[in-house]
Amino acid sequence: MIILRTTLSALALAGLVACAGPSVDLAALGEPEVTRLMQPAPPGAPPGTCWGKHVSPAVIETVTEHVMLQPAEVHVDGTVTRPAIYKTETVQKIVRERNETWFETPCERALTPDFLASLQRALAVRGLYRGRVSGQMDAATRAAVRRYQKPQGLDSGILSLAAARKLGLVAVDLGTG
Repeated sequence: MIILRTTLSALALAGLVACAGPSVDLAALGEPEVTRLMQPAPPGAPPGTCWGKHVSPAVIETVTEHVMLQPAEVHVDGTVTRPAIYKTETVQKIVRERNETWFETPCERALTPDFLASLQRALAVRGLYRGRVSGQMDAATRAAVRRYQKPQGLDSGILSLAAARKLGLVAVDLGTG
């Protein structure tokens, strides 16, 4: 019955997407409703800078093994007089540690509708954004930002300052040194 409900839910979602037309991005439906994380900057961050934090949860693997405690006793004619005794052991191992990644972001005041429209156009040119250029940081835009940043090592829908610079949206500080 559970499988049937899951299948029916999937069919219903597919039907809604089909009715909505080709502009619905399924990947965007799972994006969180945040543009930046509102939290203090990491220790040592320059004043006036804005930061986001991406947390990757730990990955834990559960392994169950059957361990022989005592082998079977077998006569020379092949009959088993006493079967082997086994114990089941379940062990959990951390495969990947929890990880927090801090990254600098454009500050909220810079995320104007014009900036966000430029972001959407830059992502669309790269084939990552298929939505309407609205100047809004919506779920489809966050999903496209995630698709752009993930190959660069940041799996987040929050636009990093480094990604904004690579997209040509923010000036690169060359210093006057």
